[in-house]
Amino acid sequence: MASVRREISCSFALNHCLAAIIFGFARMVEPLILGAIEAGGTKFLCAISDRDGATLMQTRIPTTTPKETLGAASDFFAQASEQYGTLAAFSIGSFGPLSLNPIAIDYGRITSTPKTGWQNVDLFAHFRQTISAPTALDTDVNCAAVGERLFGSGQGLDTFCYVTVGTGIGVGVLINGAPHGGANHPEAGHIKLPRASGDDQFAGICPYHGDCLEGLASGPAMHARWGTPAETLPSSHPAWDIEADYLAGLCATLTYTVRPDRIIIGGGVMQPPMYDRVRRALTAKLAGYDASMRAIDMADYVAAPTAGSSAGLTGALALAYRKATRQWPMHWAVTETTSIEAEAVNA
Repeated sequence: MASVRREISCSFALNHCLAAIIFGFARMVEPLILGAIEAGGTKFLCAISDRDGATLMQTRIPTTTPKETLGAASDFFAQASEQYGTLAAFSIGSFGPLSLNPIAIDYGRITSTPKTGWQNVDLFAHFRQTISAPTALDTDVNCAAVGERLFGSGQGLDTFCYVTVGTGIGVGVLINGAPHGGANHPEAGHIKLPRASGDDQFAGICPYHGDCLEGLASGPAMHARWGTPAETLPSSHPAWDIEADYLAGLCATLTYTVRPDRIIIGGGVMQPPMYDRVRRALTAKLAGYDASMRAIDMADYVAAPTAGSSAGLTGALALAYRKATRQWPMHWAVTETTSIEAEAVNA
């Protein structure tokens, strides 16, 4: 009798294991269609991908009015769903400021942005009405940081900061491999810093703070201060030492408060010679304090992004994957199909 019970028990266990394997295999082969937007101040990049991160459909939409832009994005995903099936998850990586606290009454809204017409636009509500899929929302810079974590200069790191210096200055912070939020997303681009030597007169351009970091060191701030776009300034121009001083001040603040493994700095203002300037200025600001900081290899610590121009969109798709599976897509590989910058197709 005991032998019969053992046979029945073994048979049950075997059948249970086989069922689990079959179920797991079915989960692996069933379609997993993901959608994402990288919402920027000049363009919305929209894409859908499969479970392996391969782009199936994509478009680039100019950022005009909320009605036009959001409507075109919704039309794109409606068309994509008709062609490829219902989305398993959807994510938005957007310019901000954003309300990211789920219990806030304005959750999902772009709040006090200086971009005309986009104040208090409810991104989350709009797409929840037009896309019936679990939805993730984060900043564009956090999505770019996720892209760098998976495929670029943040690979293998648990804690790092991603800084973008362009139209504005945004900072994404990844801790334990995931974007840090708390009550809301970091706004380190608006910290106050001591004035750089020789830069006492410029008032700054931030409509809220005047001479915060973004008001002094963003691309438009450099244009306003020097009367010409940053990219036209020669490498010997004093503008670059002033810019390096402010960015090093940001890096010192992040070093003291976050203690990241690396600070990755991207954006249109970061021409290649700037990295060494920032490293030298940061070394001077840290001033030899603390043995662990003295041991920092600046050539490794202050780094350029390497995940490509579509890192933000790829990171947004990765957030959608995580929303659907509760895991990061560590198996994804970067291919040319993940880049959307070459396309100029309007939805």
